[in-house]
Amino acid sequence: MTSIVAVSSCLPDTIPISRFQKELQLTDVQLRRYERFYGLSEVCRDPQATEPELLLRAATKLVELRGQEQRVKYVLQARTMPSPLPYPLTSLRPVQAELGLEHAAGFVVSHHACASGLLAVDIAGTLLAADPDPDALALVLAGEKVCTVQTQSIPDVTVMGEGTVAVLVSADPAGGDRMLGYAARTHTRFGDEFIMGAEAAKEFQDLYGPGLCEVIGAALEEAGCGLDDLALVLPHNVNRLSWIGVCKTLGLPLDRVFLDLVPETGHCFCADPFINLQRAGELGRLRPGDRYLMTSVGLGATFAAMVFEH
Repeated sequence: MTSIVAVSSCLPDTIPISRFQKELQLTDVQLRRYERFYGLSEVCRDPQATEPELLLRAATKLVELRGQEQRVKYVLQARTMPSPLPYPLTSLRPVQAELGLEHAAGFVVSHHACASGLLAVDIAGTLLAADPDPDALALVLAGEKVCTVQTQSIPDVTVMGEGTVAVLVSADPAGGDRMLGYAARTHTRFGDEFIMGAEAAKEFQDLYGPGLCEVIGAALEEAGCGLDDLALVLPHNVNRLSWIGVCKTLGLPLDRVFLDLVPETGHCFCADPFINLQRAGELGRLRPGDRYLMTSVGLGATFAAMVFEH
């Protein structure tokens, strides 16, 4: 059974989104909408850091990895965007080398866009379940560098942050937070473009609520539990307004969705649910035996949800 053993994160210093108004091409009215209605106030960015540096900062905080490096058989990098580096350069190899994980099989998972983080955890669990070594571990890395004007934001939705995470995964059901259910649905009619045209964007907006509700229901069904059994929902941090609509449809109290970091981090690509998991744990929002749900939506469009027992 797939289990999350531990998670660590790196959140760069925050910068007010008003500093990016020109780059984001926001009018004063649009900026106020982001701040007042979307709940986006600041975004975590480090203009000087490279992507490998940001990933390494998260991984070096993972104390459970220290002394266990030889047990790690797989290293997966979950990406929203294709790598900006020319082949054969990657962000992953330097991180593996610094962590002493060059012996592990390393590869990138990207075809679910921002939902690739949940996909990577599921793939890691599948690989570990088939591995002859019962003590084998996998390391999932997520979070990306905002490196172009186009990747700074999703227009009229969110602003992108540079928070990163490292997630240690095991196949031991007693090894940590047990995965109970997972569902992902890809709606291929949107293609795989990060930037949609006006017509596609409108269609995606109409699908967003129903698509997310559908995978949440499917993941809960596989887990054998209902919404009332969830202590917390750990979302993708796109904005607060979208979650108000989803919660209304589901009949889920908004205070059970962990939105604390939306004003501080922005949307950190594939890393959001795991950043929220670490912070919720630090704040005592999860107790042993609690069930919680992670969600993410990737443009393209993939909707995903995953249920765990803490």
